[in-house]
Amino acid sequence: MIDRNATRLWGEPGPGLTHDDVCVYLLGPVMGFVLRQRGLTCLHASALTIQGRAIALVGEAGAGKSTTAAALALRGWPVLCEDVCGLDRADRQFMVRPAYPRVCLWPDSVDFLFSSRDALPLIVNGWEKRFLALDDARARFASSSTPLAAIFLLAGRTDEASAPRLEPLARRDAVLQLVQNTYMNWLLSSEQRAAEFDVLTSLVSATECFRLFPSTDPARLPTLVELIETQTLRVPAGNRYPAVDGTSSNV
Repeated sequence: MIDRNATRLWGEPGPGLTHDDVCVYLLGPVMGFVLRQRGLTCLHASALTIQGRAIALVGEAGAGKSTTAAALALRGWPVLCEDVCGLDRADRQFMVRPAYPRVCLWPDSVDFLFSSRDALPLIVNGWEKRFLALDDARARFASSSTPLAAIFLLAGRTDEASAPRLEPLARRDAVLQLVQNTYMNWLLSSEQRAAEFDVLTSLVSATECFRLFPSTDPARLPTLVELIETQTLRVPAGNRYPAVDGTSSNV
């Protein structure tokens, strides 16, 4: 249960469940709903900071957002949020809100990133997912809102020899993709959907957007994160972003 202003929550575990089980849902879809009730646009994305620039990794469930975020985190880049990416609008830019200090991973991702899935703890007993703590031991948490510089929309994994690769995404296509990848969008009224479309149109006008094609070969994940790093670090200050082909665009 939630109050009208989305400031207080009440809940209890169902039969056979625990307080920890409740917290798993609280930090995911419940908080996504709370942010929606407060009028925030939420992307279905993980976000990190790379030298003061926030990037969002957007995609459907199973697209590899969390695995890519964890791989970037293990290279030293702080994580802002995982799965639920809340955005605040500030003048001509959008700020990514920090969430909570962990990245949840499926066992196969843990197996690849670490020597064994037992290297990370379970998010809760009885679930197979595990989590990477952002406690400065292996990875760091970004605790301050950060301007969003780039959005990477994850396409389906491909076995093409050119993968992984990046392609610039036209603003119209980016809007259409983001409309499908906002969090808890099935709860929106027609008026809220129209307002959100306007927000997303402004978002892609203030942010460089790319289509990211991951490889089906997990051994190519380091190449994927290097592409993201390289492209993000090319973004200069002042809302002027170079495109992948070396040309530049003003927004």
